[in-house]
Amino acid sequence: MITAIYPGSFDPITLGHIDIIERAAKCFDNLHVCVMINADKKNPMFTPEERMEFVKKAVKKYRNVQAEAWSGLLTDYAQQKEATVLVKGARNVCDFDAEYQMSLINKGIKPDLETVILPASSAYIHFSSSMAREMIRYHQPLERYLPAEIVGDVAAIARQKNIVRR
Repeated sequence: MITAIYPGSFDPITLGHIDIIERAAKCFDNLHVCVMINADKKNPMFTPEERMEFVKKAVKKYRNVQAEAWSGLLTDYAQQKEATVLVKGARNVCDFDAEYQMSLINKGIKPDLETVILPASSAYIHFSSSMAREMIRYHQPLERYLPAEIVGDVAAIARQKNIVRR
């Protein structure tokens, strides 16, 4: 059995992330979507708990996908889950370069941990959580960018936090 991890901050999870999750779920027996809690990320729009709920709702339909939050070193999470593969998405050469460099660091820490970099599907090549946050701030329709399961929750939390600009 091959267990893989798809890590990210998912602030918020987008249809581009879902595309990677769906494709990776077909390749591996178990896929853990790991919501990374990164103290260095400045001003996240959503709390770790909110992001975790969004991810759980968005991946509920996949039988071999689980979601968890993690604030430690990714290689430690991989060790705990007995994962041998990290899944990363790349929209362009800049993403690929960054993910490749990170894969070398992870391999140095945990030599049996491989990284698989999936290219973004053409429909989602321009998607990012940053872009989604801008759409949220400017009260744009979210259905084109976010999983349907979370659109209402994201909009409600954005209104509650008064982060919607008009």
